[in-house]
Amino acid sequence: MLEIKNLHAAVVGGKEILKGVDLTIRDGEIHALMGTNGAGKSTLSKVIVGDPSYEVTEGSITFNGADVLSMKTEERAHAGIFMSFQQPIEIPGVSMTNFMRAAVNARRKALGLESLKSTDFLKLMRDKRKLVDIDNKLVNRSVNEGFSGGEKKRNEIFQMAMLEPSFCILDETDSGLDVDALRVVAEGFNKLRKPETSALVITHYQRLLDYIRPDVVHILLDGRIVKTAGPELALQIEEQGFDWIKDEIK
Repeated sequence: MLEIKNLHAAVVGGKEILKGVDLTIRDGEIHALMGTNGAGKSTLSKVIVGDPSYEVTEGSITFNGADVLSMKTEERAHAGIFMSFQQPIEIPGVSMTNFMRAAVNARRKALGLESLKSTDFLKLMRDKRKLVDIDNKLVNRSVNEGFSGGEKKRNEIFQMAMLEPSFCILDETDSGLDVDALRVVAEGFNKLRKPETSALVITHYQRLLDYIRPDVVHILLDGRIVKTAGPELALQIEEQGFDWIKDEIK
């Protein structure tokens, strides 16, 4: 599904952050990406979705055979790439209903489908809202305005439910969540996951991976993936930290 080869990327006009990342995620696989602060985890996610703050200086990203780096940000979303942000932004004055209607119909148009009629869209929204257990009051407000941290993260999962992407990036979705909110968000993702759905879960902690169980765990340090193994690697990081890996790769 997603293949990254020798990816180098930098802040526009600034220093290089990714220094040769190789990563392959197949259909239906969940990959966890762990690493120290500043290792480049969020940079990788932002490069995949097309954040203009970063420039790719070398390497390639393909998604279902298509050249991702030649696509605009919205084209990547229409192709089925979704990102749940570490710190979701507020959009005052834009209602969740209008925001989601525009997003859903834009993707349908890109896929050659007709826009949903208002009644069909509202039914879809109602069904997905129930699926991820989000309060109706939240979807009638402006996007994320006045939401708590947990409500913002739950709203991200609701957006994922509406758009039905095939590849999801969860960028530190567990950041700032208490145990109950973490469980609700993770269970929402698990309910939405299909056999062909793949994901890259970026996290510092094992606790999220207790709910969203990865097939593969990668360690990113200083802009490179330095170790890849099974779920047991995350448990080892939880117990021992990252120093032993740094010693191992010296």
